Amino acid sequence: MLDQEARLERLLVRHRDAMVVEPVPGRRTLVRRDQVLVSGRDAGAAQSLVRRWCDGREDEPGATRLRLRPSAKVDVCELAAQLSGGGRHRTLSVSPNHLVHGQPMWWSGPADRPRPAPPLPAPVAAGARRDVTVAILDTGLSPHPWYEDTAWFREQRDEVAEVLDADLDLELDAQAGHGTFIAGVILRHAPTAELRALRVIGGDGVGDELEVIRALTRLASWGRADVVNISLGCHTFDDRPSPVLARAIAALGRRTVVVACAGNTASERPFWPAAMKPVIGVAALDGDDRAWFSNYGWWVDACAPGVDVASTHVWFDGPRAPSGGTDADRFEGYATWSGTSFAAPAVAGRIAGLAAAEGLDAPSAADRVLDPARCHTLPDLGVLISS
Repeated sequence: MLDQEARLERLLVRHRDAMVVEPVPGRRTLVRRDQVLVSGRDAGAAQSLVRRWCDGREDEPGATRLRLRPSAKVDVCELAAQLSGGGRHRTLSVSPNHLVHGQPMWWSGPADRPRPAPPLPAPVAAGARRDVTVAILDTGLSPHPWYEDTAWFREQRDEVAEVLDADLDLELDAQAGHGTFIAGVILRHAPTAELRALRVIGGDGVGDELEVIRALTRLASWGRADVVNISLGCHTFDDRPSPVLARAIAALGRRTVVVACAGNTASERPFWPAAMKPVIGVAALDGDDRAWFSNYGWWVDACAPGVDVASTHVWFDGPRAPSGGTDADRFEGYATWSGTSFAAPAVAGRIAGLAAAEGLDAPSAADRVLDPARCHTLPDLGVLISS
């Protein structure tokens, strides 16, 4: 508990506009202070209702951000609930700007850091009946021998480069390499897939709902993503899905499959966006059982191995000296890591791989991969996807 609180304190120092909210005792989350998000078509009505506190309006792709005057000391969660209509049926799409976190790291749950690993053989690309693109919303993508010579990586290399040591403390940031690791998991299951990276969280594993919405809106405009992997998320202040984020996911259309991690708080509390109806939420397994850190519940659709997963990583040498013949902070392109973050891309990759191999559209491939009549299922964990 002390370690969890220490991590939370460091996060709040690094993100000065973040604050902890706990409308229901024991159910905390983090939001951006004095910010409210509104779906575009509801922005005018919402701004009119908050005009006495409004300090500015920013129309972003997919959402409008209303900034409130700090001196007004507005409770953004209470305000969002009131603007939405106050009941179970929402009339306006309004949400606080929740912070989102990559999942191996979560401020109220377990934390796991990557460990250096020996090289892995690159996946062999067999014949594919169609091209498939998987979008990865994460920390970005570093060059790696598995894909650095591909056309799809060269097109986005500079735009999505991972930031490895943002605070300049000579240590690898807590989740630097997260996106690169996920890319490797996907390619192991779908070697012919083209990847499209969008950076929505920093090397500390933290971003916010608005960044995710921006990325989803870009993907909807682009229109070429078959599968989207989101290995991050959050609990919301009211344990309901953010209607603003839900609209951004819906805008992708029915031909795109969205896969998200179930979270690492070892609880059945819904974790978003994994718990949304159109999203495939993925829990983590340790052998044949649920990994002790993995979330679970009625809203989880599938489970896959998530402990000591081996994949691609970045190159980085930290300040610690080698001991006993090993160097615990020297990474040479490969690592092992644990978390629901790494179970989700196994499912995303399996769907993409089947779609490519058999010429299926992504929803049809997902139906095949997650068919409960053909696959083993586990209570509160959904369909079991083996390694």
